[in-house]
Amino acid sequence: MDLFDLMAKEKMEKQAPLAERMKPETLNAFFGQEKIIGEGRLLSKLIQTDRLSSILLYGPPGSGKTSLAKIIAKKTESEFISLNAVTSGVKDIRDTVQLAKDNQKLYGKRTILFIDEIHRFNKSQQDALLPFVEDGTVILIGATTENPYFEVNSALISRSSVFKLEKLDSESILKIIDRALSDMENGLGMYDIDISNETKNYISEMAAGDARRALNVLELAVFSQDDLLGKINITPEVIEECLQMKYLDYDKNGDNHYDIVSAFIKSMRGSDPDAALYYLGKMIYGGENPRFIARRIVICAAEDVGNADPMALVVANNAAQAVDFIGMPEGRILLAQAATYVATAPKSNAAYLGIDEVLEDLANHDTGKIPYYLKDGTSLKLERNYSGDSTYQKYQYPHAFEGHYIKQQYLPDQIKDKRYYRPTTLGYEATIKAYLNRTKYSE
Repeated sequence: MDLFDLMAKEKMEKQAPLAERMKPETLNAFFGQEKIIGEGRLLSKLIQTDRLSSILLYGPPGSGKTSLAKIIAKKTESEFISLNAVTSGVKDIRDTVQLAKDNQKLYGKRTILFIDEIHRFNKSQQDALLPFVEDGTVILIGATTENPYFEVNSALISRSSVFKLEKLDSESILKIIDRALSDMENGLGMYDIDISNETKNYISEMAAGDARRALNVLELAVFSQDDLLGKINITPEVIEECLQMKYLDYDKNGDNHYDIVSAFIKSMRGSDPDAALYYLGKMIYGGENPRFIARRIVICAAEDVGNADPMALVVANNAAQAVDFIGMPEGRILLAQAATYVATAPKSNAAYLGIDEVLEDLANHDTGKIPYYLKDGTSLKLERNYSGDSTYQKYQYPHAFEGHYIKQQYLPDQIKDKRYYRPTTLGYEATIKAYLNRTKYSE
């Protein structure tokens, strides 16, 4: 770099957002994630001894993935190159690989390649990395908010260690806030800021485990004041105004999305209407497509309630159609009604288990032929000797008998005694069970 480049770089760093300026440069200044970088932990040892091999850092936004990569960059004696998968392509990878080869050949130095948002690379881009990770030309550090086991090539994963970062707890967020408030060089230490513990706790709560979010809100609160030379009072009201709307950790395409949907379904299945409403609210607040939510409720009504309360499917399906007709925000009321109905209905998965058992038998066993007297009339006429064989049983029409029922075999001979549907004694299925015991299963 020449003098002008250095001056421009310095100016950009000073004007960078607070969250960028406050990225820690040592493990001592890195708060949270003790499970992976705490005293004596594997990753901590690898960083301290500069013996890092390829790794993937997987965690939610603001959990410290990029910060950890920058700590490694400061600590290592290797060449450190950073790429962003959103703006980089195969050519950038090739250029980096060539530079890594030159570093190894001319200076005997290893090259660490940090790729932020590595899940954004497509398969061909990830494949372009593979041989050079495998032969050690580059040591890869990939950062991703998506589950790498779904979004990163399995061959690349097998050559890397995966470290999962969690959302930061309140204590860690508060330490980061305090560090930013006291730092004279990169933080807000040069300002006379009056902020209570209550307000800092409020920022931590609203940040929902995202350090970047907490620092962005804090910086906005400071610079929203008219007089930066006098005392700056940061109150919960000021923070609330800066936030406008509470941040919610809900990515409609990410892992968190599936975690919340899973919790929603399991809450309905577990007959907890309060939890079902809570997770429903999280999805609505996060902007989830109401059709997606309605489909989950309909599936749950059939899979987990079934014939214990046949009305559950009716309510869920009607709500799905009505939400499509009415739209949001009023549709939230219909979704809430359907979710709470399904949650509080008696439960049975007998129909779900039954059909799965049938499909399993069809896939793996010889289940025989349809009894001839159940076949379509045209098929029967085609069977030889049908009319002349006295052993052929005729189909008995149930409505012609008392109670509109007559016992006869419907399943093929090989599985004639098989029971696929086993109703429970809950809800309406108790009535179904009693009916079957009086008819089909009676002696």
